[in-house]
Amino acid sequence: MTEAGPPSPSPASPREEEPAAPPLSPAQQRANSFTAANMLRSLLPLVVICLLLVGWQAFRSGPDEGVRVVDPASTVRLATERAGYPVQAPEGLDEDFRPTSARTDAGNATEGDSVTLEIGYLTPGEEFAGFVVSDDRRADPVLAVLLDATEEGTEEIGGQQWTRWTTERGETALSRESEGVVVVVSGSASDDELRTVAAAVRPVEG
Repeated sequence: MTEAGPPSPSPASPREEEPAAPPLSPAQQRANSFTAANMLRSLLPLVVICLLLVGWQAFRSGPDEGVRVVDPASTVRLATERAGYPVQAPEGLDEDFRPTSARTDAGNATEGDSVTLEIGYLTPGEEFAGFVVSDDRRADPVLAVLLDATEEGTEEIGGQQWTRWTTERGETALSRESEGVVVVVSGSASDDELRTVAAAVRPVEG
């Protein structure tokens, strides 16, 4: 009996080749080449345009965009109603003199009490001009300006004689006093702007 030998190896089957990748279309090639650097270069013009728009808006807004303008009429009216003297205040100032504050202690005043009125302005030169009128020369707003100030003489403004001072801050102050009522104009504004405010001071009509 003939023994069967080991089976002969079967011939190796030919290796199947993987199908070749289809060629990329021009659009796909362009997409693959769109790296982060390319993206930044593409966005750069947009960033520049945005910065230019922001800068232009800031230029148009100007430095006084956040200025809060108030109407001092009600404060002046209250002081006029409670004061025992003819209250004075600037009137007819150009609109470039913008009132930014107005206060009075007349709200708590009873008959015979002193009354002080204050109005602050932002001037055309973007500086501060303050106005104070009071029948108490020792009132805090008056002393805040004239205490330790140096008298520099007098000058006529708006048909009235005003005393000129240099305050402790080195700013100009103008004051006049009549029948126990003191009027003060002062601040960081130029002398011409302070004179303009002083010249506009007149008795408030009831």
